Amino acid sequence: MCDHDLSDLRFPDHHGDDHAHDEHGNHIDDAIWGSDNVELITVGIDIGSSTSHLMFSRIRLARLSTLLSSRFVVVERTTLYRSPILLTPYRADNRIDAERLAAFIAEAYAEAGLTHDAVDSGAVILTGEALKRANARAIAELFAEQAGRFVCASAGHNLEAILAAHGSGAVALSRQGGIVLNVDVGGGTSKLAICRQGQVLDTAAIGVGGRLVALDGAGRVVRLEAEARTAAELLGIPVVLGAPLAPAERDRLAEALAAALVALVRGEQAPDAPALAGRLAHGLLLTPPLAYRGPIDTIVFSGGVAEYLYGEPPDEFGDLARPLATALRRAQAAGELPAPVAAPAERIRATVIGASQFTVQLSGNTVTITNPDILPLHNLPVLRPVLGESPSADTVAAALRRSLQRADIEEGTVPVAVALAWDGLPYYHVLRALAEGIVAALPRTLGSGVPLTVVFDGDVGRTVGGILREELGVANDLICIDGVRLSELDYIDIGRVVEPANVVPVVVKSLLFPEPSLRQQGELLEV
Repeated sequence: MCDHDLSDLRFPDHHGDDHAHDEHGNHIDDAIWGSDNVELITVGIDIGSSTSHLMFSRIRLARLSTLLSSRFVVVERTTLYRSPILLTPYRADNRIDAERLAAFIAEAYAEAGLTHDAVDSGAVILTGEALKRANARAIAELFAEQAGRFVCASAGHNLEAILAAHGSGAVALSRQGGIVLNVDVGGGTSKLAICRQGQVLDTAAIGVGGRLVALDGAGRVVRLEAEARTAAELLGIPVVLGAPLAPAERDRLAEALAAALVALVRGEQAPDAPALAGRLAHGLLLTPPLAYRGPIDTIVFSGGVAEYLYGEPPDEFGDLARPLATALRRAQAAGELPAPVAAPAERIRATVIGASQFTVQLSGNTVTITNPDILPLHNLPVLRPVLGESPSADTVAAALRRSLQRADIEEGTVPVAVALAWDGLPYYHVLRALAEGIVAALPRTLGSGVPLTVVFDGDVGRTVGGILREELGVANDLICIDGVRLSELDYIDIGRVVEPANVVPVVVKSLLFPEPSLRQQGELLEV
């Protein structure tokens, strides 16, 4: 679904379907129903350092016809199949075994009773080891034929924290009021995300996870990550590949890692912290710590370790997941966490919950497109900086740099779409400040000749495009369009100009996340 208009979407046969009747039970002609409703089969695929899994869903989108809109929104979602959790397979050279991974994906399609042709869209989330250059080509080839229909997100620590916060339901919970902290404890890392009013404000990551150490059936160490080695050395625990690790020493190591995570949550990490946990937390940081220092009202845990936090899965994988969860439960019972704990909507599957959905919007009349021949463009990640009232060039540039950091995108390496909200009067000095801020924040993009794409929801695309081109001397191919509403975590395709209407079709690919009602819990589990 790459060069998309609505004719590309699948309209299933709805004879006998409840949706094909009006509120009085009268049959509605399928053509009428189909013009305002679309059903898609989607897949979310998560390939990470420790585990990989899939989820298939059916989503129904309905046109906002009562608002005289061409926009489609999701009105119903049904989970069709959840794959087993696969320990991500590795070869002897420590690269991901792409052949075994491909077989697992094929098995999941078969068990779900679906073929690749039956799946309309999807999202492939790559994290950790899957992002390393040595694995990139082999993994990309798995999805080469589907690349046009799939959003492929390479999620570094910050983006993974945002995805997990959405997938766990923490972002949705924050819309009900208060500050929600999502803590996603995975196999190799833990990601923190501060959520308020339905937005992720701040993120951080630390090298604490359930598979930093893995043991074989005889209790010998078969996997040892640098973060576990650092913690073991600080504790004086000898951990050596191929050598046995006593259960008591494994539990001590898990206890120290849990304490480091709690110290980061509490903001007590420092190289000279009085407690060992604070020093270890500082040493294991993978990003800057949370800048947010205010109160936290609720904590939500997600990730693989959350399976043990909120339940007692029978499976054992010879790693630190269960003892790490036990240590976190003890910390919670001792009152060391700064807020009560709520149950997540998803645990280990929090990152993969979002399978992409498509909406189609049109932009025209007030746009700037300097070179129509570069269209269509596909899968541009959307950056949506948060701007205050009457932003200056400096505040625009700073906000856009933060958006790049949150998306784990190195400026200038890939084309992006800069999405800016606009609901004020088109005062020249404000539009000039927006243009100057964009130029200041994207020096490598402009210097390398990468096309510059700017998207507004208000009708100022032509004006800002003219300022960028004629006043600020932007020589890159420039696409400055408006009348399109975008959000963080969206990806867009921009189609060719449609004549004689002189409009540009824009396909918005959004990741889907649940809108749960999370229940508050005073305790995770009795220890």
